[in-house]
Amino acid sequence: MSLTTTAPARRPALITGFTAPKGFGDATLRDRRADAIELLGGIPDPQLLPALELADATARVLARPGVPALQYSRTEGISPLREWIAAREGVPVERIIITNGGFHGLSLGIQTVLERGDLVAVDNPVFPLFLRGLELSAAQILPIRVGADGLDIDQLAGHLRAGAHPAALYTVPDFHNPTQGTLPAGARAELVRLAEHYGFTVFADNPYRELWYQGGPESTSVFNESDRVIHINTFTKTLGPGLRLGWVVVPAQLAPDIVALRSRQDSHSSTLVQAIVGELLTHDPGLFDTTLGRARRVYRGRAETLVAALEREAPGAFDATVPDGGLFLWPRLTDDALDADRLAADASAEGIEYQRGSFFPSGPGTDAARHLRLAYGHVPEAQLDEAAARLGRALRKQTGL
Repeated sequence: MSLTTTAPARRPALITGFTAPKGFGDATLRDRRADAIELLGGIPDPQLLPALELADATARVLARPGVPALQYSRTEGISPLREWIAAREGVPVERIIITNGGFHGLSLGIQTVLERGDLVAVDNPVFPLFLRGLELSAAQILPIRVGADGLDIDQLAGHLRAGAHPAALYTVPDFHNPTQGTLPAGARAELVRLAEHYGFTVFADNPYRELWYQGGPESTSVFNESDRVIHINTFTKTLGPGLRLGWVVVPAQLAPDIVALRSRQDSHSSTLVQAIVGELLTHDPGLFDTTLGRARRVYRGRAETLVAALEREAPGAFDATVPDGGLFLWPRLTDDALDADRLAADASAEGIEYQRGSFFPSGPGTDAARHLRLAYGHVPEAQLDEAAARLGRALRKQTGL
């Protein structure tokens, strides 16, 4: 005798509260030409990733007696990986927790720090996946402008003086996604001072920090020295997204809470991947910086090529500058009469795909909708030239020139 039921399965409020995603490969992306050039994601060039060195490191790890890398390991991560990260960050190893990439670090921070319905100040425009993460806590958002110098600290301070009480603030301080702005040293110090004075936690999300083009990055010591900052980073942009390996620098008092939370979820990141990356980084201590040096030169060259090609193919149509680092260009349409959505559709028909600035909404008060985000990390210079030519043709469909 079979049992039947007519009652639908119950879906928890957490799941039913999720909003429909936008971008990053979902249904909002258009059908594409077979020869489409995609400038969509912050993807590192595979030829700049140390694949052969990772293969050698894997062989050495798997040759160890007893193969400890195939066993369980500690929730917070294993040696020598944590020690290498701690030395590079300039903090005690106890403050380093290994994660499954940068977004996992953000998720752990959100669930450790926030109560449901808390107010969270966020970049405006904001990296959209962070807003997805906030749905885990049903948080309210307070948008704070981001410009060429990163987060607008004066606007944040004004909200705080007026009585706003955020529990946390989210920002990408180095080579911001999408604007490419970088928060100067003085503004970093003031942000930390405000966090300590008003009692909120800063989520400093830093996946592009190592991809500076010249002169070196701004110091992160002010973040790492504060008990009000969770500093998030990842190997995604430097060693490869598929590793799913990152870390958080957490205040000492939060480390036990995050470990306790993690022990109730996935327990720990892959022991094998941690062991391989730890072996890679310590077997040849100069390898990481050598790999990064090559990547910085290539990415800067691609940024310069794309800026020059846009000006050549559409003179004066875009306000575009070569960023100081990262993987994106953030050009603005100089003619406000142009329809940015139509441009994106015409560009798609020409075979060029990019993220529209309107994809990054966290509140009013910016001109993000007039911008294009062009991701060039994985695209050779010849294709960037062709992408600019196609974009120029799409633009002329509106201007008639």
